[in-house]
Amino acid sequence: MKKRKRFTGKILMALLIAFFYLPILYMIIFSFNDGKSLTTFEGFSLRWYKHMLESQDIMDALYTTFSVALLATTVSTVVGTIAAIGLSKSRKIVRDVMTQVNNLPMMNPEIVTAIGFMLLFMTFKVDKGYVTMLLAHIAFCIPYVMLSVMPKIRSLDPNLADAAMDLGATPWRALTKVIVPQITPGIISGALIAFTMSVDDFIISYFVTGGGVKNLSIIVYTMSKRVNPSINAVSTLVVVIITIVLVIINVAPMLAAKRKKKDVIGKRRTFIPITAGICVLALIVCMFNLRGGGQDRPFEGQTLYIYNWGEYTGENIIADFEEETGASVVMDNFDSNEQMYIKVAIQEVYDLLVPSDYMIQRLIEEDLLQKLDRSKLDCMDKLSDAVKGLPYDPGNEYSVPYFWGTVGIVYDKTKVDIEDLERDGYNIFLNEKYKGDIYLYDSERDSFMMALKAQGYSMNTENEQEIQEAYEWLVQCVETMDTEIVTDEIIDNMAQGRKALGLIYSGDATYVMAENENMGFFMPESGTNLWSDAMVIPKNAQNPDLAHAFINYASDYAGAYDNSSYVGYTSANEEVMNDLAGEGGDFEGINAYIPRTGNPNDEVFVYNEDTKKIISELWSRVKIAASNAG
Repeated sequence: MKKRKRFTGKILMALLIAFFYLPILYMIIFSFNDGKSLTTFEGFSLRWYKHMLESQDIMDALYTTFSVALLATTVSTVVGTIAAIGLSKSRKIVRDVMTQVNNLPMMNPEIVTAIGFMLLFMTFKVDKGYVTMLLAHIAFCIPYVMLSVMPKIRSLDPNLADAAMDLGATPWRALTKVIVPQITPGIISGALIAFTMSVDDFIISYFVTGGGVKNLSIIVYTMSKRVNPSINAVSTLVVVIITIVLVIINVAPMLAAKRKKKDVIGKRRTFIPITAGICVLALIVCMFNLRGGGQDRPFEGQTLYIYNWGEYTGENIIADFEEETGASVVMDNFDSNEQMYIKVAIQEVYDLLVPSDYMIQRLIEEDLLQKLDRSKLDCMDKLSDAVKGLPYDPGNEYSVPYFWGTVGIVYDKTKVDIEDLERDGYNIFLNEKYKGDIYLYDSERDSFMMALKAQGYSMNTENEQEIQEAYEWLVQCVETMDTEIVTDEIIDNMAQGRKALGLIYSGDATYVMAENENMGFFMPESGTNLWSDAMVIPKNAQNPDLAHAFINYASDYAGAYDNSSYVGYTSANEEVMNDLAGEGGDFEGINAYIPRTGNPNDEVFVYNEDTKKIISELWSRVKIAASNAG
């Protein structure tokens, strides 16, 4: 019986280890994948490590992550240790109250702490960036250090320091030569926890940073929004660095134990972990590519602050623009138009934004944008007529198109009959032939667009009865079709043919079709969303001249080609669009790349606050219905 229990325990332990470490092993293997897929191994290659090392954003993030972690660990360890020793000499009531205060940040949800820090910095008008991130990390690391040190202090003889001073030691020597050596294990444990917490943190960092300062967790989050295998290389590098540090820290005491002199042992126990940390920082600093100066250029020494979607720029456009102009580009990323709007509305300073059509309309209506100086723009004649003069900005007085496209149905040609698509249009999502084999995109705008178009209504309708019918159509879809509601994971999943069909943006469909020849893209004749994202300059921009220069550069052939070929979304530059879709182009034969024009049922979204609120509430109900059905 005992042997059976031991055997069962070993099996459970093995399963537990596999549960934790197999995903890491999977990630490491795919960091050497020659292809772009995150699920299909196409051969051994170091291309993603090369891409990682060439990426200024990733190198900056590595430097920020480990420099902040080491600084926060050092400061929080010193402050936390002194605070713990001070509390041990305080009255019991003070000690108890402060212990509860210390425990509160650790028990609080991180999002609450993050918002608190954000509001604090906003209240005192502190510019968010490296310093605010460092201060926040120090603040949330201190309680963990105190929690590790206090048990060690409680185990000490309370008269130890007094005895040392009776023998002639000063209070400082009693602290450093008597107390600290006795609690060193607790200090080291606290420092390791602080370091780990700092490297690992995402939520607090995300809310307290700005000015283009990002740590690795923010970069990884941004990269995960689209298919970018460099995420595996970055994560693998972090695993390797942390493993090396942990090995050094754990092996060092065993090696030190073999030393004959105890004082040498004591010194090395504290010296080696610090040395390991310094080595890690040196490694990151060596990898950090410092930007060199150059000859006199038109915007030498100036900085352009851009607020753009994550993974929405080419590999070289930023570096090339900086090289040509002498300016520095700081780019922050947003996940939604609404997130971008909040920062603009509270007057955070950016020189250039890349919002979507309906949001540009809102920003214009609320007088948050400045008109473009057409004398400083030489790019308008290079852009496709189909994406100029759209309803949200008829004269392109405020905006210059960046990317554009449509929303349609991506489908597996081996599973879906084209006749079904032509007959049903969007109603194919109610065809039980494909039950359990469809994706809906988690976007209230596009999902309601599909439901409204399926019933012959305008996607900009303000008729509440029509909106209600669209809601009932979506509820029927999620309740009867075993529908899976996803976001950007649809890209890789459909590239792997995991479902028969799904609602998708044309740019994402372009990637899917490029990866899998069995995939197609279909737009029902009932109409779709003809969307565009465009470059605009906020009213409070500090450097509008440099913003105009970037608009020209991003709209010119080289910048537009780099953007579109890398991201996969349709360029507003007509020559780039035709070259990429034409013979020998990256997207030759892929109908998703060239947006449909000329269909009278296709529409551009119009912003209406009341309608948006209704649709947002109904979409939340649709997702609840999907959860209940699942």
